[in-house]
Order: sequence, then C-alpha cells, then structure tokens
Amino acid sequence: MTMSQQEVLLAQDCQAFDADDRRAMEAAARHAIAFREGLDAGPARPNLRPAEIVSRFGGHLPDSGASAVSVIEALARDALDGVHPHTSPRFFGYVCGGSMPVGTAADFLVSAWGQNAASSWESPSVAVIEQTVCRWCLDLMGLPAESGVGICTGATVANTQAIMAARDALLARQGWDAGERGLFGAPEIPVLVGADAHSAPLAGLRYAGFGLGRAIRVQTDDQGRIRLDELDQALSGCSNPPLVVLQAGQINTGAFDPFAEAIPLIHRHKGWVHVDGAFGLWLNAVPGLRDRLKGVEGADSWAVDLHKWLNAPYDAGLSIVRDRGALVASMSARGAYLPEVGKTWEPSESILELSRRARGVPSYAILRHLGASGVRAMIARHCALAEYLARRLAEGSGFTVLNDVVSNQVAIACADDATTQRVLDRVQANGRVYPSHGVWRGRKIIRCSITNHATDRADIDVLVAELRAALTA
Repeated sequence: MTMSQQEVLLAQDCQAFDADDRRAMEAAARHAIAFREGLDAGPARPNLRPAEIVSRFGGHLPDSGASAVSVIEALARDALDGVHPHTSPRFFGYVCGGSMPVGTAADFLVSAWGQNAASSWESPSVAVIEQTVCRWCLDLMGLPAESGVGICTGATVANTQAIMAARDALLARQGWDAGERGLFGAPEIPVLVGADAHSAPLAGLRYAGFGLGRAIRVQTDDQGRIRLDELDQALSGCSNPPLVVLQAGQINTGAFDPFAEAIPLIHRHKGWVHVDGAFGLWLNAVPGLRDRLKGVEGADSWAVDLHKWLNAPYDAGLSIVRDRGALVASMSARGAYLPEVGKTWEPSESILELSRRARGVPSYAILRHLGASGVRAMIARHCALAEYLARRLAEGSGFTVLNDVVSNQVAIACADDATTQRVLDRVQANGRVYPSHGVWRGRKIIRCSITNHATDRADIDVLVAELRAALTA
C-alpha cells in the first residue's frame, strides 16, 4: 500500500452513530412490533420453506454496500415469508417459549450495549444481573443455593457442561486429573441413561468423549420413566462409580423419573446423578406440582432451558452443578490478560464460552416483570391447559391420548399411523395452529407442547377444532 493510499484511508470520516444508523434501529423496532401485533391474525406456520426463500438471499456479495436503513427494510420484507411464528400462542410444535415481549425488549438493549459478558470487571452490570438470574432461578426451582451456575445457549450445552463436570469429578475421585492428563488411559466411568432419554444429554455424552455405544440403556415404563428394578440391576454391574442421567420431563409424555427412589440408590453406588430438566424442572417452582418430581433436588447437576418455559428469547439455558468448584474446574479457561478480581463471581468460569453476549439480561427482565408468583402461575396454567386439551379430545371419538398428562405435553394418536399423519399434515397446512410430529411406543403421534406465555383456553379450543375438522376431512 502506497503512502497516498494510506492517507486516503486515514482521512475517511467514520461516525460512531449517525442518522442512517438511527433510522435503521427505528425501522427494526417498527418491524418487530408489527410482527408481534400480527401473530393472532396470521398463520402459525411460515408461508415459504427454504427452497422457496433461497432466491431472496442467494447470489454473490455485492461489491458496493447499502445504507443501514435500506438493509433493514429489505431484510424485514424479504425474510418475513420464511419466518416461522414460534412466538404465536397457537404454536404447539416442540417445547418453544414465546420470547416474552419484555424479554425481547431487554434483548434490544443487550445488542445495543454490545457487552462481552465474560468478565465482571469489564461488564460489571451484566455480571451482577446474570448472577441475580442464577440465584433467583435456583430459589424458584428449589435447588441448592450454593450451586454453581453457567448461563449457556440452551439444554444441549447445559447438559454437555454438567456431564463434563461430572466426568472430571468422578475421575478426580479416582486420582486422575483429566485437565492435565486427558482421557487416554483414564479409569472407567460407567454411564447409565434411560432408554427414552432426549437427544440433548445423549449429545452431551458424545461431546464429553463417553461415546453412545458404551452407555448402558436402562429400560423404562409405558410413560418413559426409568424402571427402578432395571436401574438397580444395572448399578450392581458397575465396577466403578457411575454417571447416571435421569430425566425431568420426557419429550413425548412429559413424565418424570422416580427421583426420590433413584437418586439415593445411585448415591449408594458413589455415582453422580445428572438431571436433564430442559422444561420439566420448572414444575419444581410450583408448590402444587412439586410432588411430580419429588427428590429432584438431591441430584448432583441439572440442565434447564430459559427459552422454553421462562419464555426468554433464544438462546438461554442454565448448567447447574451442586459443587460449584467442580463446574469451575471443568469450564474455566482464564487467560493471563484477564484482570484478577479476587473472589468475585466470574461468568466465564462457569461456561465453555469466553466471548459471548449478555444472554441472561432478557431472563432478568422477564423474572422481574412476572415475579415469583407470575412464573408459578404461568407454569401451572400451561399444565392445566394440557389437561384441558386431553379432556376435550376425550369428549369425541377418533383421537387417543397416549400419555398420562403430568406436565405440558400431550401425545395424540388416531386409529392408525396413516390417519395420524394425514390429520397432522392437514392441520399444519391450514396453519391456524401448529402441533408437531413424533413417535411414541412405535406409533406416530401428534405432539402438542403448551409453553407459550400467551396461550389460553381459546387457543386450545381452536387446536381441538382444527384436529377434529382435519379428521373429518
């Protein structure tokens, strides 16, 4: 580069925030509000699928740029047909929270603040806010107050981190330092997991180097709960202290493993109990529902989503470990350039990421907006709506609810798989409501997950009407 070229570059006047930037941010807020205001009237499915939308965003990167406001206007216009309204109160597919508006508004601030949330010294407000979220959630869910908590992207990473902490702690008890010596030649850690476990902890086992092929699958009952007799037998065959993954909320039935009996049994074998509680762990916040997962607080680690039942914007989850030291030992990767801050709680010490956004701030806004009673009321209402859906379907013929409704999940089947699939296809194509597919005990199902903060009885009535109309058709 010549001196004249350098002079041209150095002479460029770059403003940190100008009128075009302001108009772009205002346009984004306007389109976001319009999208939310249109949810009730619009379909609960996208108008276009990937193959139909790709032409709007394909092609080569233009050589010349465009104004910020024109980029936002075009983005909002061109993407809208391919945006799936997961935030709709009539979206029942998967366990998706509705990104509560107060949390979404707080997320605007997070992006504007642009904080790297790894360091309490560099981002003091965010660190204190996120520490408060962790403390409030432990209190709400009745988990040990001294637990270590990392705010991560969601249940997959939350499970993975807790499983890694369990791995390192179980090896340390046998005199093996995994951080220094790695896993080659390490002592054996038996792994036990229920036959109907979700894919998230199974992925965590792979990421932690355990391998799925060597995990012992423990048989479950008709609701997907781990069988105590089978668990006892599997534990008896463990030569070393095992890692056992239990489940709070089976993805099809919403069922809970028998924690009160299983956890003491595992601990008698010196094992580590990890609970995948992505959505189901939230029931422990509701006194009237807490008996359904009695004893879950006795585990050694837990994974839970914030973007599911708390309805926080994507992405946010909690990786919780009773022994905070075990979590920090596995996760911390402090660089020499980071300031030492004594005994201050450091966000980066409890998660795999160092550079990350302040994803705990929207959850703080939601918790502060609802209060403890509001969170409990929302969870209880969703469980009541699930029971209401099951009762409505039982009033007529043609549908069978395959699960005991103990949380927010309803597994529905028709007389045969072909009919179930046709009903689901028609309902999704109509778009007034959007349940999802699944398979349970060898049968295709229409799975309805009730998690959105705005879903009410009228939405369930629309769902029932759509299912019945599709079956009749």
